[in-house]
Amino acid sequence: MAPDRVGPLVVGLFRIIVGLLFACHGAASLFGVFGGPEGGGPGPAAFVWPSWWAAAIQLVCGVLAAVGLGTRLSALVASGSMAFAYFDVHQRHALLPIQNHGEPAVMFCWAFLVLVVTGAGAFSLDGLLRRSARTPGTTAATATATAATASATAAATPATPAPDVRVAADG
Repeated sequence: MAPDRVGPLVVGLFRIIVGLLFACHGAASLFGVFGGPEGGGPGPAAFVWPSWWAAAIQLVCGVLAAVGLGTRLSALVASGSMAFAYFDVHQRHALLPIQNHGEPAVMFCWAFLVLVVTGAGAFSLDGLLRRSARTPGTTAATATATAATASATAAATPATPAPDVRVAADG
């Protein structure tokens, strides 16, 4: 397979895996599933800042990223929340992520930042909605062929020469 065809597939799989892991982390914190929140105790009380809101962001943004709906916006919120978590919770204990147990926050932050830049990739609801929004009867191949024809026509058409204007020198 050509690299240009594999890229969207890899990004799509990356988005699904990262989104599911993030959503599971949020669900564990909110509902005590998958082994419960870190430390084993009960989850955060409802609407308590920042723990409950962080878990809610993880669950919602993780699900949105996994299915590829509003991917760039949800990834931006997720990335920002993990940056906040790292600097507010982890870095006060030590400088480096390996010392302060902030590796997951750093990894999620950068993984979601990659999705902000790359977009959803393949297998996304964003892509499905974009395709269905096209006019009926227009396929991706038709749209691409029309754009290529218009581009080729524009390139083949000679530019209109500027009128020959001569200014008489006074003198």
